[in-house]
Order: sequence, then C-alpha cells, then structure tokens
Amino acid sequence: MARRSKDWEEGLAEDLRDPAFAREFLLGAIDEGVPLQLALGKVVRAMGVKEFAAKVKMASPNVLRAIVLRHNPTQETLNRLLKPFQLRLSLAPIAKPRSRSAA
Repeated sequence: MARRSKDWEEGLAEDLRDPAFAREFLLGAIDEGVPLQLALGKVVRAMGVKEFAAKVKMASPNVLRAIVLRHNPTQETLNRLLKPFQLRLSLAPIAKPRSRSAA
C-alpha cells in the first residue's frame, strides 16, 4: 500500500510542474475547502522553491514563509504567488437561496 501512495505522490508532483495543471489543482483544492496556503505549498514544492521564487521575484525564505499555515501572508504576497497561474484573490457575493412564498 505504501508503494502505491508513493507512486501517486511522485506522479502528482510531476503533474504539478505544468502551470495549467497546477492552476486547475489550486482551483479544485479551494473548491474542496483546502486552505490556499496548503495547496499552494504543494505546488511550489513540486515546482522547486528556488525556481518558483525566481519566477515570482521573491527570496526563497519569503516564499516558504508565505506557504506555511502558521504565517499570515498579505493579499499582495498571495497574489504575487498566484500570478504565474493566472489567478488572484478576489471577493464574490454569496448567492442568497430563493425564498419560497406561499401564494
């Protein structure tokens, strides 16, 4: 069982190096309620922290700090980390359920 899990993790890490796949992974993770920092951390580590840091023009320790759950990165920092995936943070209204009225 452990071998299958390891193979799956290696395959996922390889897939996450593709920016289009990583984008869909991040969107899916958020839809499932996974914390953004956790999902982004998986993607950044799969791509390589140094390589990703160079891509977003940030120091590697700052990238690592931003993806750790105990830290609280700014919206600007998160947007900078999301930019290679053509994503950014935004707000959207929650649709109100339609009320049924007795006629």
